[in-house]
Amino acid sequence: MSYNVNLEEIDADGAVREAADGVSGDTRLSFLKKAGVAGGGLLSGGAILSTLAPGAMAATQHGRPPAKFGRGDIGILNYALTLEYLEAAFYNGATAANLALNPQTAAFLKTVTADENAHVAFLKKALGKKAAKQPKFDFKGANTSVESFMKTAQVLENTGVHAYSGQALNIKTPGYVKAALSILTVEARHASVIGLLNEGAAPGGKEMTPDGPFDTPLTASQVLKAVEGTKFITG
Repeated sequence: MSYNVNLEEIDADGAVREAADGVSGDTRLSFLKKAGVAGGGLLSGGAILSTLAPGAMAATQHGRPPAKFGRGDIGILNYALTLEYLEAAFYNGATAANLALNPQTAAFLKTVTADENAHVAFLKKALGKKAAKQPKFDFKGANTSVESFMKTAQVLENTGVHAYSGQALNIKTPGYVKAALSILTVEARHASVIGLLNEGAAPGGKEMTPDGPFDTPLTASQVLKAVEGTKFITG
């Protein structure tokens, strides 16, 4: 099954921009700090994301994914699957690059790679024939050097936390709610660990909880706009 989605031009939430501020300097992440940046072309062959078009999200309620992801819980799961495809591909590429990581970061990469691939497998199984196909990716070196890998990983993990927290209460099927919440907590652990690793020589714990004691849920349009801004999805 193939989906094409039109996204409303909308600024990413300030919470995501703050996350990007902590890893500033990587041009591939600048989308998170700039308002109204259009990005991404029409993605076919089963990919989810498409061109931006004002008003496309007007009928969306409670921050749900656009209708072309699928109806109800199917749409939310395909939205989550798209994000998991992105994360899994990013970490698979970093693993293949055989980066010169310190022991703590190497352990993070090993764990997060296994986790994200497990998330993809779970969501594909849950969706069956309705699962969106994996898009093509070009990370443009973001996962082939240690510095860019660590910066990008921090933004991806925090964005995943915001995305899952933004959809958990929209899910109707109890079993899917349970699964989404369990994935959310794992994404939050990933975000906390990579944030701590990125603290470097000036540890203070800020990057472990960049939004403070309460995370900010993001709507699907906010997350999808941010993902398109990376230009990581190419087809």
